[in-house]
Amino acid sequence: MNFQIKTFEEYQTAYQKSIDDPENFWAEVAQEFQWRKPWTKTLQWNFDEPNIKWFQGGKLNITENCLDRHLETRGDQPAIIWEPNDPNEAGVTLTYRMLHDQVCRMANVLKRNGVQKGDRVCIYMPMVPELAISLLACARIGAVHSVVFGGFSAQSIADRINDAACKLVITADGGYRGNKEIPLKSVVDDALIGCPTVTRVIVMTRTRTPVAMLKGRDVWMEQELKQVTADCPAEEMDAEDMLFILYTSGSTGKPKGVVHTCGGYMVYAAYTFSNVFQYKQGQIHFCTADIGWITGHSYIVYGPLACGATSLLFEGVPTYPDAGRFWDVVDKHKVNILYTAPTAIRSLMGFGLEPVENHDLSSLQVLGSVGEPINAEAWHWYDDNIGKNKCPIVDTWWQTENGGILISPLAGITKTKPTYATLPLPGVQPVLVDENGNVIEGNGVSGNLCMKFPWPGILRTTYGDHERCRQTYFSAYPGLYFTGDGCLRDEDGYYRITGRVDDVLNVSGHRIGTAEVENAINMHTGVVESAVVGYPHDIKGQGIYAYVITDQFPEGHDADLTKRDILATVSRVIGPIAKPDKIQFVTGLPKTRSGKIMRRILRKIAEGDTSNLGDTTTLLDPAVVDDIKAGAV
Repeated sequence: MNFQIKTFEEYQTAYQKSIDDPENFWAEVAQEFQWRKPWTKTLQWNFDEPNIKWFQGGKLNITENCLDRHLETRGDQPAIIWEPNDPNEAGVTLTYRMLHDQVCRMANVLKRNGVQKGDRVCIYMPMVPELAISLLACARIGAVHSVVFGGFSAQSIADRINDAACKLVITADGGYRGNKEIPLKSVVDDALIGCPTVTRVIVMTRTRTPVAMLKGRDVWMEQELKQVTADCPAEEMDAEDMLFILYTSGSTGKPKGVVHTCGGYMVYAAYTFSNVFQYKQGQIHFCTADIGWITGHSYIVYGPLACGATSLLFEGVPTYPDAGRFWDVVDKHKVNILYTAPTAIRSLMGFGLEPVENHDLSSLQVLGSVGEPINAEAWHWYDDNIGKNKCPIVDTWWQTENGGILISPLAGITKTKPTYATLPLPGVQPVLVDENGNVIEGNGVSGNLCMKFPWPGILRTTYGDHERCRQTYFSAYPGLYFTGDGCLRDEDGYYRITGRVDDVLNVSGHRIGTAEVENAINMHTGVVESAVVGYPHDIKGQGIYAYVITDQFPEGHDADLTKRDILATVSRVIGPIAKPDKIQFVTGLPKTRSGKIMRRILRKIAEGDTSNLGDTTTLLDPAVVDDIKAGAV
């Protein structure tokens, strides 16, 4: 890609141009791609409604940019290398030509099963090549994909299917994850009991788990693929047509469907992939995320493929069959770029250096971190033992709503500093504001992190509820996009993310709303009320601490049983990912006279810091605090 920055001076020049003349800056980047019809207006925006449009009038198809345009020059180059969960199972390498062929076939299967441009398709699959193929097949015909992470419950899937009114579901009989077998199809069956819009389910064979196949609704993917050809011209899409919906937790109620569109998302995912990782043709890029999250969308599928890269897709977990699995994969495939989460690094640190030592990691050239701020200890362990002090670490900060990385070093170009995401990428204009929305100037300051100008990958709306989008991201500080994160800007102008400032937890790099967990706990019979906060956790970064009031205070064995039942309820309603790490039964919660729960006090107690709880005299019942302190887990 001709837009790759090569030196820090080039970064400074590009950044300045992107601020002074953003429209021409992004127009030049976008011209690197294949457009069927050029755009007539590069950018139209306001953050009040909000209304953001990039490359208006431009026509394209993202799969032509990810696949077709590479066929002549790199048709036989690996596009996706798949490493299965079981190291003894043979993996798969798909060249660009093979991937193009399979995407076209799958796109024809979707059409054969009634999917048309604009229809929503829910995908609930294991980390297999068919997952990436399904995303691209939807994009090929202009259908909107909504991928649901394989760890979510039937209720969570049903919520997402109904919110987007999905017409078709793509799933598998089951999936492998470490030593577990996940019954994906039966979870989908449970979900679909309350999903009237779904007319067809396409089921891939993976685990050979026995499944129920409903006549007229369920079909086998393998059978369907035999009925179609690989001839599927790409649907012409407008730059602002919807590409996908991805659900993310917020501080209130049910997850919201973040909407990304075809043109701007493509340009931004490719630009950031090329620059942050300094990708060079022929390198093997291994992003360890699950495609069910935005990191997988942008840096396993769309970003790498738009740049003609080779992307490694891994089905398993870092500790199966042992804690050396990541290093096996790096050694076996001669991985050049490793992009993973601090949670994974911290978890592997706990196994010592033995799992690392008998592997050749000399192919590694760039290391990346994503999902949450990386702590100094994990950063140094990663640098010393995995990168051997020779690989730059890109500590990337961004969110589902951003489409791509916003603040990060450029590998080997930006001087790094442990725990700092460093500097904004070209086109990204961060500001720090105080509680009243006043911009905090200068360096050596901290505040709430906002953006004052749109970049091409910014979300356009939340599906079916534009007002929720406005309220969540654009109402706190008028004229600004509010990230929900606190941030420090040091003397060098480097940014360090200090964590959420709203009621959202970051558990193992996954955003979980406290309200969502509380709603799930409150569904359990016998629970009167609950309050959930985060507390520091050695592996996950943040753990979930739940304070629970029940109709009869449980003690001893009863308390253990009730805890187990509450965990099962949360698993069933949201998924195992949201299970509290600690549950404390309480007789009351610290509330103001107006009935607001004082989470600040609960957070302090969960953190074990009970010496300075501030003024509790204004509470409705100050004695509650002493009771909670006495029973802290």
